[in-house]
Amino acid sequence: KVEFGKQWYQRRVRGQERFDMFDTFDPNGNGILSLAEVDKGIRDILAIDELFDAKPAIMRAFQAAKACGKPSKGREDIGDDYIEKLEFRRLLLGLRMYFEFWVAFKRIDGDDDRRLSFDEFSAAEETIKKWVTNLGDMQEEFDKIDSNDGGMILFDEFCKWAILKTLDLEDDDDADE
Repeated sequence: KVEFGKQWYQRRVRGQERFDMFDTFDPNGNGILSLAEVDKGIRDILAIDELFDAKPAIMRAFQAAKACGKPSKGREDIGDDYIEKLEFRRLLLGLRMYFEFWVAFKRIDGDDDRRLSFDEFSAAEETIKKWVTNLGDMQEEFDKIDSNDGGMILFDEFCKWAILKTLDLEDDDDADE
């Protein structure tokens, strides 16, 4: 069972509480968060080991959050490498989503090499059918997901597919929210 949501997401962090959380993630008070500060905040403030250990999910959430906005007026000098306070909500939502995708990916990745072979993907067909609707022919699905034609599905490729398929783990805590 995926416990991440029960510990944190379920609280539905809003408004001032979210801004206060941002401030605790921002130890130097400069109003922006680097990936390292987000990582440290997950470890020290959220204190959810399963999420902290899911580095690919953290990276995807960070990249997605910073891609959604542009620097605030007067902050153009910071560039695209940081999360500002108004992007923090997207980061938190992204952490929840990409962590769920990471859990799904890890369940399929039988040899734990952070890549999915066709054999691993097709062996998990019945499990995947619990998570997505309209699962087509496994070879066709695999080929669609493997966008770089490397013969393996990487986590970022899996995430793009999972978003399109609205992947939802059968044993996560969505029903409790």
